[in-house]
Amino acid sequence: MVPYGGKGIALLRELSGEDRATFTTADARRAARTLGIADSYLDVLLHRLHRAGLLRRIKQGTYALTGGLPGSPEAHPFALGMELVRPSAVSGWSALHHHGLTEQIPRVVTLTTPKSVVTPSMRGAVRSAPSTWVVAGQVFEIVVVVPAHFFGDEETWVGASRVRIFDRERALLDCFALPRRFGGIAEGLGILEEHQSEIDVQRLVAHARQYGMGTVAARVGFALEGVGTPSRLLRPLRDLPRKGFRPLDPTRQGRGKHNIRWGLIENQSSPRKTR
Repeated sequence: MVPYGGKGIALLRELSGEDRATFTTADARRAARTLGIADSYLDVLLHRLHRAGLLRRIKQGTYALTGGLPGSPEAHPFALGMELVRPSAVSGWSALHHHGLTEQIPRVVTLTTPKSVVTPSMRGAVRSAPSTWVVAGQVFEIVVVVPAHFFGDEETWVGASRVRIFDRERALLDCFALPRRFGGIAEGLGILEEHQSEIDVQRLVAHARQYGMGTVAARVGFALEGVGTPSRLLRPLRDLPRKGFRPLDPTRQGRGKHNIRWGLIENQSSPRKTR
């Protein structure tokens, strides 16, 4: 049995010893039973630990360690995000920065999920309101996609937690699939120009084909061709059907050279400069 005054500390040490920085009430209950802590007392104990700043409540029934107890890990923001929405993967600027493809440090953690999500900010809000979730001052942006576009994620360790994150090429693909989220097509073009040696071209091409949209495949093909990628590697991208000419950069006016090879209107801005 654990002495009454040390039950909270013992519980935190038991949980942190399981190589986890986040946990559910069910996880805490199992740890509490190991320590001889009664189920009836657990909710009170968790509440007191939360008030003391040793736990952070993510959502109902889910908590994170704050690192306030010496030797216990603090949950990384990515780990908090994994608990907010399941399934989900870190994406957008967050994934690009994680892979070293941008020096811009995002203040918002972006998560992509195929699951329909109603965040606290969306309840009672107008439909145009962004899908955001704020936990302990950290802002999370939730991007909902069709299930067919939720792929290319991998599991990796970040701090004391395993998280799902878009791989380097899938993160880059979003710059061409969702250029409005990155301020235009220039970000994707700039990343390819500066990090060409780090990009697995065949994987990027495969991801673009799997995405299944001709315009997205054309943007990727155009960009890869611009950095000297052999034509034979780009052939799979030309096979996807396209209708008419589409702007390379949908954030700009649709005026420019008509690229017959890719069915694009070359209206892009210059690749973004290194920050």
